[in-house]
Amino acid sequence: MSADDVRRAITRIAHEILERQQGPAQLAIVGLQRGGAWLAEAIIDALHQIEPNGAVPLGYLDVSMHRDDIGLRPVVPGAISRIDFPVDGATVVLVDDVLYTGRTVRAAMEGINTYGRPRSIQLAVLVDRGHRELPIRPDYVGKNLPTHLADDVRATRDGVVVSRGAAS
Repeated sequence: MSADDVRRAITRIAHEILERQQGPAQLAIVGLQRGGAWLAEAIIDALHQIEPNGAVPLGYLDVSMHRDDIGLRPVVPGAISRIDFPVDGATVVLVDDVLYTGRTVRAAMEGINTYGRPRSIQLAVLVDRGHRELPIRPDYVGKNLPTHLADDVRATRDGVVVSRGAAS
């Protein structure tokens, strides 16, 4: 995906979010630290361009302490969580750059519940690369990108790059 492809995908995701929610009321966007933070900010910008009078709160969530693999690998907090709005009764759209196994999203759902009880939780991702280990499915997807297990996928505003791994 090029930078233009990323921009178009973000705009499309923002439109889909507003259409599904029938506007910005009771909506909140939460970017998962680190990869989802920039994408959440870009989605907020796109939402404000579409609905200039709709104020949608933006938060950030570090899921490090909610992961289910804490004993298997070192825990390194990615960044600080900041959710300074009530999530009770809101539709919270979790945002991440790349969806892979689903374990980060599982941790994010647990993490968001420490801030309250949302009406619903939805998921927006720029890239869905498959290989799920948990029954997690995104509500909004920029691009489905089939990959090999050993591939590395990097998503930024400048584009999406897949580095091919040794396995096939």
